[in-house]
Amino acid sequence: MIENPHTLPEQFPEKAETLAQLASADPAFAELARDYDALSAEIYRGETNLEPMDDFRLENLKKKRLSLLDDIAERLAAA
Repeated sequence: MIENPHTLPEQFPEKAETLAQLASADPAFAELARDYDALSAEIYRGETNLEPMDDFRLENLKKKRLSLLDDIAERLAAA
């Protein structure tokens, strides 16, 4: 099943305002958010064959995205 790119506001709809505030106030958080968005876009391109990739690479990208999502969730919980 091919999914659309995951966005942080979709992942944390109740924290959309906090996401925006952290992204503008904390450069490290903004970088995490950019990295997450870039990985989501790359995964989407791989899943839709816009940028064909093998399953191993795709799974590794998904694991990296999940790790970033965990880091972002921790920062949101602390905010």
